[in-house]
Amino acid sequence: MADSIIQKVREELTEKNVIRIGINASNFLLVSSLNSNGLPFGIAPDLGRFFAQALDVYPNFIVFDNPGELADGGLKGAWDIAFVGNEPQRAKDIAFSAPYLEIPVTFLVREGSKIQVLSDVDQVGNRISVMNRSAYDLYLSATIKNATIVRAQSINESFEQFIRDDLEVLGGLKPRLVSDCKKIPGSRILDGRITTVKQSAGTLPIHKESAQYLHDFIEQAKATGLVSDLIKKYSVHGVLVAPPA
Repeated sequence: MADSIIQKVREELTEKNVIRIGINASNFLLVSSLNSNGLPFGIAPDLGRFFAQALDVYPNFIVFDNPGELADGGLKGAWDIAFVGNEPQRAKDIAFSAPYLEIPVTFLVREGSKIQVLSDVDQVGNRISVMNRSAYDLYLSATIKNATIVRAQSINESFEQFIRDDLEVLGGLKPRLVSDCKKIPGSRILDGRITTVKQSAGTLPIHKESAQYLHDFIEQAKATGLVSDLIKKYSVHGVLVAPPA
């Protein structure tokens, strides 16, 4: 039975014994580095390698500069599976597994800011710098009612925009904001979190058996300690293994 399922997944997802794996290079927590040939290494790429190994096929990494381009790539048939933040807007076009990793999202403010708690952010006159089409941008776009969201094309540009344009708030993944906070004297990160970005694997919705197999693979990767081991291998801080589905 297991062999027949794997064969079906191979038929749906691979061609000439190769599976194309979409990777978002902008998430430094999940993609630790790219070698001189552009080959990615990190938690997400390694999970992709283990998935290819389970199918006994070769991984071909398709690297995207940001999560928006990766999501668009699925509609264009650019990848067979992908690793990206699981958001309702993306779930219209991607059949996600359960999350394998959770990353808290919060806000950073300047020294002397009148913003003291998370609930102070969504006020008229506050401008929030974010990375365009990131998972937290999608979340804030659906929840922010009064503040203005100002988008940049990358995480670094979001930080630079916050500084250059004297914006009131910088939104982002907490581990990155911890690093940014050290670069801005007197700045602080607000207590708590506005949401948690759930990192998942996904495939196209038409691949129903493959979507279930990918879901089961991710659940097993959590249960066996593989995800935890990869977090330690790449010395990634500020993330959590997602709970069982």
